[in-house]
Amino acid sequence: MTTSVAGIEELTTMVGQHLGYSEFQTVTQEQVNLFAAATGDHQWIHEDVERAKQGPFGGTIAHGYLTLSLLPVLLGGVLRVDGVTMGVNYGTNKVRFTNPVPVGSSIRAGATLASVEPFEGGATVALDTVIEIRDQAKPACIAQVIYRYYR
Repeated sequence: MTTSVAGIEELTTMVGQHLGYSEFQTVTQEQVNLFAAATGDHQWIHEDVERAKQGPFGGTIAHGYLTLSLLPVLLGGVLRVDGVTMGVNYGTNKVRFTNPVPVGSSIRAGATLASVEPFEGGATVALDTVIEIRDQAKPACIAQVIYRYYR
């Protein structure tokens, strides 16, 4: 369920609140292969399905940065800020890849609103996020991500 807020002012009243979880999304081998092509990271644990079966993870895994790059689409199902003209990725404060994401598994994101810092024309928003893997206790990624929303 998406948390919807009327604007930056309402968002500032929610600092410290957990905003919810996205729907689960399955990570496919095609996504992993396309990410490898885009980034030049062709390590066998990502692309070589047969070799990876004998490797440390029992199959191919998503790149850590692919997992991180899915946050904007996942978070789109967690938070919607109305009354702004646009929102942009601004960066991250801390990222940890704590568990590999096996290809074919499903992930979702949860988010807590860490801070809202106004600037002229908008606000910088920090979200403490956790990317979970369905049926696994240990998360795939923990990251504080920063967005800028403009009025």
